[in-house]
Amino acid sequence: MSRIGKQPVTIPSGVEVTIASDSIQIKGSKGKMVCPLFPGITAEQEGESVQLSCANMNDKRSKSYFGLSRALLANCVTGVHKGFSKRLELRGVGYRAALQGSSLNLSLGFSHPVVYVLPEGISAKVEQTKILIEGVDKQRVGQVAAEIRAFRPPEPYKGKGVRYEGEHVAMKEGKKA
Repeated sequence: MSRIGKQPVTIPSGVEVTIASDSIQIKGSKGKMVCPLFPGITAEQEGESVQLSCANMNDKRSKSYFGLSRALLANCVTGVHKGFSKRLELRGVGYRAALQGSSLNLSLGFSHPVVYVLPEGISAKVEQTKILIEGVDKQRVGQVAAEIRAFRPPEPYKGKGVRYEGEHVAMKEGKKA
């Protein structure tokens, strides 16, 4: 049986949970989300927590969905209560970012500026060479950060590029004379 799936999800104050037959709706101060319930997984609200249960523990698919459902529900609750964020930093001469409406203008050493349109539900804050990406959905925040990083990943010789804050880039030695 899944050790993760057996743990109840604690609902903080200010968060409302509505359980339907195939999904769970979560509303909080940051927004609202819908968490799907896979076949064979049921949810019950017990006071300040939600407990998931699996109907058939002999089925391998049901057991794998059990822990996944609990993790997705916990991420939804955290997202609507606190939100998720990723920080990126730009390293390189002339590398900078600017926010224009709902799009991010990046100068990354190319002959043209890179314009990235932020998806709905994702916001960004920019300070010259630092970008903060925020949202309610953990997966979308991580995906947006990965797509921005993919425009110019850090290179191993000078370390120039877009990297996550605190990311260690293994530097290589250059040519020997």
